[in-house]
Amino acid sequence: MKTSLAVWKFASCDGCQLTLLDCEDELLPLTERITIAHFLEADSSTVEGPYDVSLVEGSVTTEADVARIGRIRENSKVLVSIGACATAGGVQALRNLGDINEFASIVYARPDYIDTLATSTPIASHVEVDYELHGCPIDKGQLLEFLGALLTGRKPRLPAHSVCFECKASGTTCLMVAEGRPCLGPVTRAGCGAICPRYSRGCFGCFGPAPGANTPALRHQLTQLGMPAVHQDRVLRTFTPEAYDDAST
Repeated sequence: MKTSLAVWKFASCDGCQLTLLDCEDELLPLTERITIAHFLEADSSTVEGPYDVSLVEGSVTTEADVARIGRIRENSKVLVSIGACATAGGVQALRNLGDINEFASIVYARPDYIDTLATSTPIASHVEVDYELHGCPIDKGQLLEFLGALLTGRKPRLPAHSVCFECKASGTTCLMVAEGRPCLGPVTRAGCGAICPRYSRGCFGCFGPAPGANTPALRHQLTQLGMPAVHQDRVLRTFTPEAYDDAST
């Protein structure tokens, strides 16, 4: 019997769903074991639940979202939040740091038409989540590994260490040590394959904080490199605004 897969979208840019669509060649061998029951980004047809696995992209930003994620949870054996929006509120969670009414009055000609919550929150703030895939967007290789693990009944391999481990494993030279350039790799969750440092760019932190991240130590190093505290707050908060506990402003 095939595993039924549903893909859901909340407030987001669709980038994580596009990552799934980008797996078409790799997913073809799995079609004998998966039925895509609901995936509006790919097909308007849908199959009624319950579903074996639900992948949920995006953050919860309206009262309607709160009710809908509750229904999805009730109809899903395994619920997986995918991407920075679903796991940490995403870029739109920057609203959580200010007054949403003020933002709306600046951006929209008729802000009275806007029906939204004051905050953007991750899926786990509203329902129980079985697994989380981080990143903005999620990593294609990690997604395929995860789906393969679910289909074969083994525990998915989800990294619980920092990007620095991936740089070491791939032989990538440390940008901070060798070139004195800012990089969030020491405090960022692995899973992307350290793609930015491999192309001589500092990590942007799009996978969010690694478990046990020593952010104060990184801040000290960034200060030594000449980055003001206010700039440190900005780079730490770009993708997961509320995830770093010690951000000061």
